[in-house]
Amino acid sequence: MASLNRKQARFADCVWRLLRYAFESNQPVIISEAYRTKEQAEIYAAQGKGIKNSVHRKKLAVDLYRYKGGTISWQQEDYADLGRFWKTLNPDARWGGDFRNRDSVHFSFEHGGYS
Repeated sequence: MASLNRKQARFADCVWRLLRYAFESNQPVIISEAYRTKEQAEIYAAQGKGIKNSVHRKKLAVDLYRYKGGTISWQQEDYADLGRFWKTLNPDARWGGDFRNRDSVHFSFEHGGYS
């Protein structure tokens, strides 16, 4: 298994490629959250907005908001193309739009059984 730092570097490269794809295909995004502290993860988990073992804590997740029509879109279909592209970049790539509790803004790498 690759070291965590090596995986983080691969993740960063994939995020760069996703951002480039988003803007080149006229699907601008806003970076919301890439790193989450243990304390913030626990707060979100208590609020039902995430999990304590979030891969954001491992620097293996980023939330990207689609900027469309002058506002942020919350429609899953506005993220589907980005999600499909993301999953082609690496075998560990996961898109929150595929999760049971959909989180279309979430792009991550699987690590230790978490996405």
